[in-house]
Amino acid sequence: MHKGRLEAFSDGVIAIIITIMVLEIKVPHGHDLGALKPLLPIILSYILSFIYIGIYWNNHHHMLQVTQKVNGGILWANLHLLFWLSLVPFVTAWVGENHLESAPMALYGFVLLMAGLSYTILQNTIIRSEGKDSILKAAIGTDWKGALSLVLYITAIVFSYFINWISAILYVGVALIWLIPDRRIECEIERRKGLIN
Repeated sequence: MHKGRLEAFSDGVIAIIITIMVLEIKVPHGHDLGALKPLLPIILSYILSFIYIGIYWNNHHHMLQVTQKVNGGILWANLHLLFWLSLVPFVTAWVGENHLESAPMALYGFVLLMAGLSYTILQNTIIRSEGKDSILKAAIGTDWKGALSLVLYITAIVFSYFINWISAILYVGVALIWLIPDRRIECEIERRKGLIN
């Protein structure tokens, strides 16, 4: 099965997710910059979530770039990822409206944790399909960034009930880890081209 439809569908869902998130930001009634002050938590939670969705889109793109074909398992694993990402607008709005309260922060972390786990499942499903000598398997190696992210999400969920600002710092920290461009797949492609040439 060709991967084009999977990529197009995923791109469409991710675009809708971003659109829904921005529509949650209501226009203030005032006419000066002070009218934006009550919206600051909502805007900040939107920015963080936008970055997360962008990271997933970017990494999803690179992962599918080296995927030769898709099968039913990959389709379902991809839908599993999209399900958790589709909940990001809801938890983003809840966190923004409630100024980092415990339950919204914990649920935000849970959705990020499940998105991270589902991405790992999709990655592993593709590797099983492509084989142990696949570009993806060679590129991700031990995937320390993925494993560290999951640990930090769990830590942030726990802290959300005690010191919720630490949870916020951990969520930002995970995003910063992934904002540094991840060139593992590109480097592996270049390495293999060098071996061929």
